Amino acid sequence: MVKLKIKSGDNVVVTAGDHKGSEGKVMKVILEKNKAIVEGVNMVSKHEKPSANSPQGGIVKKEAAIHISNLSLIDPKSGSATRVGYRMEDGKKVRFAKKSNQVL
Repeated sequence: MVKLKIKSGDNVVVTAGDHKGSEGKVMKVILEKNKAIVEGVNMVSKHEKPSANSPQGGIVKKEAAIHISNLSLIDPKSGSATRVGYRMEDGKKVRFAKKSNQVL
C-alpha cells in the first residue's frame, strides 16, 4: 500500500482533468483506489430508487472520486498549489508545505 500525502480535511486544488483549477476540501480518501472525494468538485448525476431515506427518489447530484495524482495541496500562506514534505520536529513527524516551509 502506498502512503498518500493528502488527508481528509485538507484544502486541495485540481491540477488536471475536466475540473482543473477547482478548489475544495477533501471529504474522504479511498486508499484502495488511490482516489479522493473533494467537496463540490466532479459532480455527477445519480439516479436513486425510492427508499426509506429518500421516499421520492429521483436524480441526485453528488461528488465522484478523483485520482490523487490530479490533486495538489493548497499552501496556507500563499494560497497556491504546493508539494508536501515530511520532517521531524520535537520527536514528531510533521507534514510541511515545500513552497512556504510552513507546517500543515
